[in-house]
Amino acid sequence: MSFPIHRPRRLRIDSRLRQMVQQFVLRPEQLIYPIFVVEGLAEPKEIGAMPGQYHWPVDRIDEPVKAAMRDGIGAFMIFGVPEQKSADGKSAIGQNSVVAKALKKIKKSCPDAYLITDVCLCAYTDHGHCGFVSEDGITVDNDTSLNQLAEMALTHAIAGADMVAPSDMMDGRIGALRRRLDENGFCNLPIMSYSAKYASSFYGPFREAAGSAPGKGDRRGYQMDPAVIRDAELEMRLDLEEGADILMVKPGLPYLDVVKTAKDLFSCPIAVYQVSGEYSMIKAAAARGWVDEEKVAMESLISMKRAGADLILTYFAPQVARSLKGGRFA
Repeated sequence: MSFPIHRPRRLRIDSRLRQMVQQFVLRPEQLIYPIFVVEGLAEPKEIGAMPGQYHWPVDRIDEPVKAAMRDGIGAFMIFGVPEQKSADGKSAIGQNSVVAKALKKIKKSCPDAYLITDVCLCAYTDHGHCGFVSEDGITVDNDTSLNQLAEMALTHAIAGADMVAPSDMMDGRIGALRRRLDENGFCNLPIMSYSAKYASSFYGPFREAAGSAPGKGDRRGYQMDPAVIRDAELEMRLDLEEGADILMVKPGLPYLDVVKTAKDLFSCPIAVYQVSGEYSMIKAAAARGWVDEEKVAMESLISMKRAGADLILTYFAPQVARSLKGGRFA
């Protein structure tokens, strides 16, 4: 006999009250916008598999940053695509590397932008793997890769990165990066670790964007098995012990249970990456009129907040920030 005394709809009828009682609120400050800088490019070029996202030349990489900052986005993840690739990914190192040059350009034009850099060798190696490989072109040599990754992080720190984010999934990489940074005076530079990075099929559009698909084999030997959740707790705990400041789960929507596990177990900030495949699926469905792009994007991001994410990397960041600023989704 609870009805009509209990009417849950009372709290849903008025949009003002809906806002007042919301448990989970998404703010532009919680969003990180990934952007691609490409060496040797003359003009911005739209990425075929990621409509609305672009390859940016080094000398114009500040343009998407300025535009997104006007929308209320303050943090950016920088991915570099070099002209030259090699077995050891040496183009990722040094102040003439594409990311180092991009960092300096952005910092000069947008000093308030918070710049995070992806630390991984896959876009810089001619074999497309995230570390050094043996003669078979498939087997990644974990331990010999660590020095190059640490040197890459130091390159970014010297060039002006505010945070580094290793995504390679090598064992011991957080400790290697932390030691190299500390030894060179960057003890206050945070590390956001791609701790629970799964060997996912949702990375396809990104691999087109970064030119980082493996030439032989795949990445299941170092990225995590989608059918295993227990490794996530181990990887995250080890990364924290080695010096990580923020833990990331990647991809996003298919791994909300992992986000929830991370939030329950650890007191540090938890990030989640709404990856290229998630973005491109929404864009493709919206282009056919099957879904409302803006609403589906927002709903997917709210689900990540609900699961426990403190920070969200998303290609929808500027668009969602505009929607929030415009007062939609009240």
